[in-house]
Amino acid sequence: MVLWVLTILLVIVFSFSFMTRTEMLSTASFRGGLERKFIAEGGMERAIMELFYRNVYKNQTIELEGREVWQVDGTPYTGQLGNGTYTVSIVDESGKVDINSASELLLKNLLLAIDIPEEEADTIVDSMMDWKDSDDLHRIHGAENDYYMSLQNPYKAKNARFDSLEELLLVKGVTSDILYGNKDRHGLIDFITVYTKKNRININAAPKEVLMAIPNMTPELADSIISSRQTVETTGTTNAQGVLGENYSLMSQYITTASSNVFSIDAVGRKENEKGAYAIRATVVLTPTTSLDELPYKFVYYKKPVTITQ
Repeated sequence: MVLWVLTILLVIVFSFSFMTRTEMLSTASFRGGLERKFIAEGGMERAIMELFYRNVYKNQTIELEGREVWQVDGTPYTGQLGNGTYTVSIVDESGKVDINSASELLLKNLLLAIDIPEEEADTIVDSMMDWKDSDDLHRIHGAENDYYMSLQNPYKAKNARFDSLEELLLVKGVTSDILYGNKDRHGLIDFITVYTKKNRININAAPKEVLMAIPNMTPELADSIISSRQTVETTGTTNAQGVLGENYSLMSQYITTASSNVFSIDAVGRKENEKGAYAIRATVVLTPTTSLDELPYKFVYYKKPVTITQ
């Protein structure tokens, strides 16, 4: 009888110990996740501050020590916050492909640049064009209502411009892996926009994948563009010609050096000596105001947490 009592007591003690340990680990995990989130949010605020600093000082000839102007071409920047670090990158939306305005050639070249097979790229581009046009006639590789209404969960083609990037998941051929990417490669979402309403690419801000979407672009020329803007921002036709040389005339209809006031920001928070990260993705519009009651910027997109390939 005594042995049974001792056995039961031991089971109770071990169960209580296990529950206590599990609760402590759960609390620690929650706290760590919360701290990483706050660090990422701090990185986001730092990035917005740097955008305003950039607007004031990007054309100065003398740079204050330790106060360089941040690039808006996806260059990563790291900072310390408390017992953690944040990594942020900013991209001027003018350096992306606007899926509402870009030519079919630009869209296809971008898909090929991120290693989408040509047959799939043809299907996606034709289906994107069909999705936003006003008629019910589908292109060779495209899709209209007859395709979408035959799906298990049917819906109709929009026949209007894209309002968000996630809307692409409704388009024939676009999968979650293609749009968001995976651990091995970036997704299409990193290189496209719906905010610029332009059919040209700002070569000052475009990442290499977008530069490679420009007809007649070569990897060497793309690297040359990226290298040149690390020291001086290309402004105007003359400087663009200087960087591109004889290739300028072949690309001029697809490129610009004009920036925008819309920026996408990726912010990732991490704690020192700990695994795991918390990532935020946002798109912000700078809106100068003289009112003290209004912020000089607004978010048009804000998502957390997200998976970001770096």
